[in-house]
Amino acid sequence: MKHLPKGSKKLIHAWAFYDWANSVYSLVITSAVFPIFYGALTIIKNEDGAIDDTVRFLGFDINNDSLISYVTAAAFLVVSFLSPFLSGIADYVGNKKNFMKFFCYLGGLSCIGLYWFNLENLGFGLLSYFFALIGFWASLVFYNSYLPDIAFPDQQDKASAKGFSLGYVGSVILLILCLGMILNYEFLGFESKDFPTRFSFVLTGLWWIGFSQYSYYYLPKGTKKARFTTNVLFNGFKELKSIWKAIKANKQIKRYLAAFFVYSMAVQTIMLIATYFGIEELEWEDDDPTFGLITSILLIQLVAVVGATLTSRLAIKFGNIKVLIIINLIWISICGYAYFITTPTQFYFAAASVGLVMGGIQSLSRSTYSKMIPEKSLDTTSYFSFYDVSEKIGIVIGMFLYGFVAQVTGSIRNAILFLVTFFIAGVILLLRVPAKVEK
Repeated sequence: MKHLPKGSKKLIHAWAFYDWANSVYSLVITSAVFPIFYGALTIIKNEDGAIDDTVRFLGFDINNDSLISYVTAAAFLVVSFLSPFLSGIADYVGNKKNFMKFFCYLGGLSCIGLYWFNLENLGFGLLSYFFALIGFWASLVFYNSYLPDIAFPDQQDKASAKGFSLGYVGSVILLILCLGMILNYEFLGFESKDFPTRFSFVLTGLWWIGFSQYSYYYLPKGTKKARFTTNVLFNGFKELKSIWKAIKANKQIKRYLAAFFVYSMAVQTIMLIATYFGIEELEWEDDDPTFGLITSILLIQLVAVVGATLTSRLAIKFGNIKVLIIINLIWISICGYAYFITTPTQFYFAAASVGLVMGGIQSLSRSTYSKMIPEKSLDTTSYFSFYDVSEKIGIVIGMFLYGFVAQVTGSIRNAILFLVTFFIAGVILLLRVPAKVEK
């Protein structure tokens, strides 16, 4: 481990590089290969052309979209309760890097476990999916909390954007490799797409664990405060309680978290269901959506690099809050357009639009909150745990609503239209946040 001073370009790059390592999960598992694999596994077309998308699980017949959305919501619920508790301990003991490593390795190994996902081992497969999601999002609690530790306030917008940009580029490289294996399975000597698809999950886990070592080498362990004892469990809660009091007393952070909770609910839900929407709601040539969907996801990732960079520059000129309001208004128009999408070409246009605002809203939301944290605070992990809990609880609610609407109405379109209300509420709440975020 090499000690580098706060604000060092090398330290900021090492921190941002964790996005390069872990973003392959969000692309390959959350957005691209796994959703297509899951759809192919759970959607059966009968001889009369009718589609059967029900899955037998724990003795119940359940819609495949609803099943995966409920498992996703359950995992986010676990992260929501787990991360504040762990972050309080990490801040008190000063070993946030060890926690970050643990969840990184849990997520990476669980991705590898998805290799054995099938209908006969549905329980094990869903458990691997469940722990991969927990590993990814829980590690981000500690990763995000490093931002105010490694960069000064005037560096944080740019550092946050750099992280997302590296993540988009790195994940695209692996996805192209996986796509090459899947589409050229015959040339590579495979009997079907099944093995290269499953092997993509293995590569994702290895990529995530392997490239994260660069970040771990340079990131500081944390601010040492106390040795780990049984009392630390209670001190972790005490620390969270004190941070919660500080947040409630800070009008800017309190109002921003409320706004972030609402609009992030819609953003994250759309990102999680986009591929499932493409599979079930569009008519693809030869009934094979693999190439078209992955192409659209690659488009999202590449455009998102531009979006993250552009947004950080606009924030410097116009202010973080104003830019976030504009981005939320753009999301509203995208949702309205998505409701009427029927063709792949329309989907590609929507994907490009989503990419532009997705990169911007994620990177700017993180850096805006980071700059609101008191500059001399040593409890950055605990502060960020409240940020992450706001995001996770929002996802739980969003995914539950999506699963419920999909189950009741049989259409994802209605759920997407319903999410517009959260963006509208997000705009209203952002207008109440004091615009000045610089300390």
